[in-house]
Amino acid sequence: MANRHLARCITMQSLYEWDFRGQPTAALPAIVEHNLVEFGSGLEEEKKYVMETVDKVVEHQKEIDPIISQYASNWPIEQITIIDRNILRIGIYELKFNDTIPDRVAINEAIEVAKSYGGPASGKFVNGVLGAIYKDLNKQK
Repeated sequence: MANRHLARCITMQSLYEWDFRGQPTAALPAIVEHNLVEFGSGLEEEKKYVMETVDKVVEHQKEIDPIISQYASNWPIEQITIIDRNILRIGIYELKFNDTIPDRVAINEAIEVAKSYGGPASGKFVNGVLGAIYKDLNKQK
């Protein structure tokens, strides 16, 4: 598994745990550190990516969640599985707020993480939501 892909998986796992626990912001650094130690052996170069992405997703959550609601309008955000919801948060953060990640890479990685960790339809769901956001973002440019 490529280091950046593993880093995204750890980012998703950390956000999943944070969301599952009721979003305790004070516990977030400990959650991330635990997951890096547990699953990220040898990821020293990607540690910054994980910590920064988790922090920025949480920082922009109030902007990201309404986007999820808009593009997944048949699914209230609280009914989207915690895994899918946090994969979408990472994908939307990378599409809208992180200029260092190419859009197609952000979408493809989100789909791959969804296929690995989500349910049978997660990859298609994430692809549909992020694809629609990508199309609208490119219309605005």
